[in-house]
Amino acid sequence: MSRLPLCTFRQMARILRQLGFQLVRHEGSHAVWVHADGRITVVPDHPGEALGRGLIRRILREIDLTIEEYIRLR
Repeated sequence: MSRLPLCTFRQMARILRQLGFQLVRHEGSHAVWVHADGRITVVPDHPGEALGRGLIRRILREIDLTIEEYIRLR
């Protein structure tokens, strides 16, 4: 299995918007995203840095998205 591709905050935000999530709060370096069906995730916003693979996996679990779907949306 190949390594999970990294992404930045902006790329993850675009994916979340495509899936119907809305940004409800952005305090400091953390953005809270909520879906109408109740799913919630927090994505750190550190400009110029990619999100770590472990963090991406946690976000994907929280939003019920498979790795294959993530790669396709990316």
